Amino acid sequence: MRRTVIAISLLALAGAAAAAAQDEGAQAANAVARQLNAAARAVNQSVRGAPARTGAPAAAVVPQAACKGTVYLTFDTGSQSQAELIADTLRRHHIRATFFLANEKTVRGDYSLDPSWSAYWKARVGEGHAIGSHTFDHVYLVKDGAQDKITVKPQFGANAGKLMDWTPAQYCEEIKRVDQRFAELTGQHIDPIWRAPGGRVSARTLAAGQACGYAHVAWAKAGFSGDELSSTAHPNAVLLAKSLRELKDGDIFMAHMGIWSRKDPWAPANLEPLISGLEQRGFCFATLREHPDYSSLFGRK
Repeated sequence: MRRTVIAISLLALAGAAAAAAQDEGAQAANAVARQLNAAARAVNQSVRGAPARTGAPAAAVVPQAACKGTVYLTFDTGSQSQAELIADTLRRHHIRATFFLANEKTVRGDYSLDPSWSAYWKARVGEGHAIGSHTFDHVYLVKDGAQDKITVKPQFGANAGKLMDWTPAQYCEEIKRVDQRFAELTGQHIDPIWRAPGGRVSARTLAAGQACGYAHVAWAKAGFSGDELSSTAHPNAVLLAKSLRELKDGDIFMAHMGIWSRKDPWAPANLEPLISGLEQRGFCFATLREHPDYSSLFGRK
């Protein structure tokens, strides 16, 4: 009964947030989002008791056997402005997620696969998160070009902003560069999965990834966080209400570890209430190592 009331409260607040966005604009919606975030934190503490100690093992709110479904949280690198918040929130909820890494410029003035990020990524490995490639220089697909080439446009690195024609072997090497750097930083290899920047793939890029041992992972339609969109046109409260309403068993959810262009960042307002709301609906969380479409890949590399 108590959890039912909590779930209804969370959904009611999310509904109010959506209504505020429609009736009063982004400012009112974001105010409701902050209320929802505070309510979710209170719910989380109430259900769990005292806050968990950092690194201390504890049972999830919903026992695995009682799960009504599983949602797979995934996070792509970005500005890294939300990196610590995401890690702290996942640890507090005892959730293992999947991270897709590119060497992107961060709010610290460095890059996300620089040695300065070694401790951060080592900690994520130690917590049991899965790690995939997001292409080293965050390389966008433009099109499948002539003579079996792939036309691409790197966002970072020595060729940032340039149109380039790569062979499938060169594209494969770009995926593998993340593994090489990650091993240097952590002593561990990434998992055999990758995600194209922007989700842009083609027959050749998919084949290139598969040829060098990596399966591509997209996300569910309901799993798009919307954190790349304008926060004025798409307030956090509206995005949260949509996720809580539409996510279902087996869905892969995608958010970034910070987006430069979004004025009101997604994660501080939405990550905690999203997790708490899904938990109250009976959902559990897992890495893509447990996803039925990808579990057979692990252990190959």
